[in-house]
Amino acid sequence: MSSHDYWLVALAIGLGAALVVAALLLILVRTVTSIEKSVDGLLVVATKVAGNTANIPKLGATAPVLSLIVTEAVVQDGYMNALTDGYGDA
Repeated sequence: MSSHDYWLVALAIGLGAALVVAALLLILVRTVTSIEKSVDGLLVVATKVAGNTANIPKLGATAPVLSLIVTEAVVQDGYMNALTDGYGDA
């Protein structure tokens, strides 16, 4: 083999390596694009979830009031019973 042939083999190997690198870069760019689309969708959903869950800490304030609500409900039930006692007796 002459030095010219060695150069051709080296150029062919270099071209093959460059094509492999280009193919891998193309796959990488497509994968990154897909990930970006997924992340954009997740950001939209995460914003909605954050909006829906923002008031959860306020629920802690409802527990102390529940006994007052139950007490008032019993009072109101008593009023309704007093109004309807004897209703329908003919």
